[in-house]
Amino acid sequence: MSLHEVLDTVAEDPLLWSDFSALCDAGGRLAGSDSAASAFTFAAVRMAAIGPVRNEPTAYAGWTCQAARLEHRGRLLDCTPLLGSMPCEDLALDVRDLGRGAPQPGRLDGLAVMARHEYPFATHTLHRRVKLAAATGAGAAAFLIVQPEAGVGPVSGPSGRAGGAGIPALGISAEAADALRGGGQARITIEAQDHPAQTPNLILELPGRGPGLVALSAHLDGHPLGESALDNATGVAAALCLARALAPHVAGLEHGLLLCLFGAEEWALAGSRAWLAGLDEERRERIVLNVNLDSIAGHPALSALTSGFPGLPGMLRSAVPRLGIHEPLMANSDHANFAAHGIPAARIIAGFNKPGSNLRYLLTAADRRQLTSEAELRTATLTAARLLWAGLTPLR
Repeated sequence: MSLHEVLDTVAEDPLLWSDFSALCDAGGRLAGSDSAASAFTFAAVRMAAIGPVRNEPTAYAGWTCQAARLEHRGRLLDCTPLLGSMPCEDLALDVRDLGRGAPQPGRLDGLAVMARHEYPFATHTLHRRVKLAAATGAGAAAFLIVQPEAGVGPVSGPSGRAGGAGIPALGISAEAADALRGGGQARITIEAQDHPAQTPNLILELPGRGPGLVALSAHLDGHPLGESALDNATGVAAALCLARALAPHVAGLEHGLLLCLFGAEEWALAGSRAWLAGLDEERRERIVLNVNLDSIAGHPALSALTSGFPGLPGMLRSAVPRLGIHEPLMANSDHANFAAHGIPAARIIAGFNKPGSNLRYLLTAADRRQLTSEAELRTATLTAARLLWAGLTPLR
């Protein structure tokens, strides 16, 4: 058994690109939708061909939207509700453009505020949740996050609200923002309901020589816009490919492999958080490492967001010397929930600190399979194979 055998299998696996394409064919895979259900069914069949797969569902605060409208001067503007947004009916508000949307002094009582969406995977990004929290705290009555690039349409994303208090929140297009800057009130309607929900989580365990397990994770859910191709059909297809390649070898390795395909990641990481919290202590303590694949294509440069564990960067760089490393925790994918339980965890991502990369189209209708290529996805999967092998075969 050797890493070279695994790499050869990954390099020749005909299912990698077809799995990616099949997940894109399912659509955006919003949690709770028929699109997500069909994708989970597909993934379960693929996993069952590797070994015994279990569905370990978890609860999350669900939300369903029937309609969202943004009207200005008698014209409907491009918009999409942020996931979990507070409903409202024909809310007429003056609009203030906050530019970047950084927290600032002063009140925003009764206003709809606009803030610019930023490339989410960069060192100095000001995340949407920070802008929304600041606007809410200052008394804003509604929040509009602006996709800055023309011709792309509105940007989606979580609202950060889970069935409690909050304000109506929409993603809007650059063109809609331009119209609102011209003056006049915005009229906002969001027809939606909160409800209890449950997401599948597909789990496959391949034992190694010892009790330790390396959790290879990816989230299967996405957003209603586009195909959620980069985010995260890329990670799911790669994870399935790696499990297939490693299955014949794991029994002879020091650690076993735990393949986890989570749902409700786009809902503030709810699926993996509840799953980890629900594990008995002995089972959770067997997990020695998490390698989380999330948006691994769209740019040739790969990085690991390593969540602050001091020994992890060196181990990963020894496997892939040119790998980018970001050490402080960024709670932007399921790796953060493993890290919260003291498990060394790394999110593998393409395009970190590369704002011109195709990952700038995440959360929009432009997140489609055309943003990557089979060669790019296969190269990223081969890199992930080296990282995963290092975790499964630690140096003594």
